[in-house]
Order: sequence, then C-alpha cells, then structure tokens
Amino acid sequence: MVRENIHIKEKLLEVGATLFCERGYHGTGIQEIVDALSIPKGSFYSYFKSKEGFAAEIVKHYADHVSEVWTILIAKGPDDDPLKMLRNAFESIIQSQDACRVKTGCLIGNLAGELAESSELCRGTLKSVMVTWCDRVAYHLERAQVQGTVRRDIKADKLAQFCWDAWEGSLLRMKIENSTEPIRDCVSLLFDVFLKPK
Repeated sequence: MVRENIHIKEKLLEVGATLFCERGYHGTGIQEIVDALSIPKGSFYSYFKSKEGFAAEIVKHYADHVSEVWTILIAKGPDDDPLKMLRNAFESIIQSQDACRVKTGCLIGNLAGELAESSELCRGTLKSVMVTWCDRVAYHLERAQVQGTVRRDIKADKLAQFCWDAWEGSLLRMKIENSTEPIRDCVSLLFDVFLKPK
C-alpha cells in the first residue's frame, strides 16, 4: 500500500508538471490532473492539502529532475575546462528543446511568472531552486576564473545570477517565437562575449 501511494503521488506530480508546462498553473484544473490518471478527485487531497501546495511540490520535483540532468551533462566534461563544460551543458539543453514541437520553456520560470507574487509558499520554493542552480554554475565559473578563461572583474556568484537572468529571459522569448534561436543567441553572447576575460 505504501509503495502504491508513493507511485500515485509521483504520477500526480509528473502529470501536474506536464500540464503546468503546457497550460500554466491557472490554466490547469485539479480535475484534469486526476482524470489523466483515472483516479477520484478526493484522492488528490490525500497527498496534497491544496493546489498551491501541489505546485510547490511540483517545483521541487521538477528541480530534482533538472538537477539530475545537469549532473549527467556536467559529468560529460571536459572536467579540465569548466567553461567548456558549462557551455556543452547549455548546448545539450538547446538540442533537447530542438526536439520538442512546442517549446514550453522552463517550468520554474513559467511558474515564477504566475505565482511569485500571489503565493509566498511557491515564491520561497522557486527562490530556493534558483539559488541552488546559481550556486552550481558559480562553482564552475569560479574554477574557470582561476584558470583565466572567465572574467575576474565580477564575482562568480554575480556572473551566475546574470546567466540565470539571461537564460530564463531567452527561454521566455523561445516560447513566444516557438524557436530555439533566442536561447542559441543567449548562450553565444554569454560564452563568446560576456564571460570572456577583459
């Protein structure tokens, strides 16, 4: 029974994440989510107290998945060139977006636009995810600064925050244009211009 409950909760999170990506938080109803799994609506509330709480759990679930993807991409290296390692990771993500017919962007950025002002719970969860991502990128940027391949006039944590801002903004443009050109341009400008040593 415990295993089945965990399975149902995971499925709810997966379906919710997919629908939130496609239709947004406000465009997705709980009924649609439970219908997709053919379970009673009351079952949803056995796992989540509210739609808001569900959204916060989805943010964590999605962030864990993205973290796993980043771990795999970073592990591909090259470990002795952290700047190239980061660029390769970004370019792999662009390739995965190329394979999608509809460009849904980043669920974190999408939900931030919908919920950051109206839900303190979700805003806090979104912020935590952002900080974790920036810390990870900052670590590799700092390694690159030591090697002399990244500018040193701005601290690595600030560079990472700018990379987040630029990347999330370009993902929004990607959604509008339904094209990966904006994220390709973003990565090119970040790595070929902005991050280069002065």
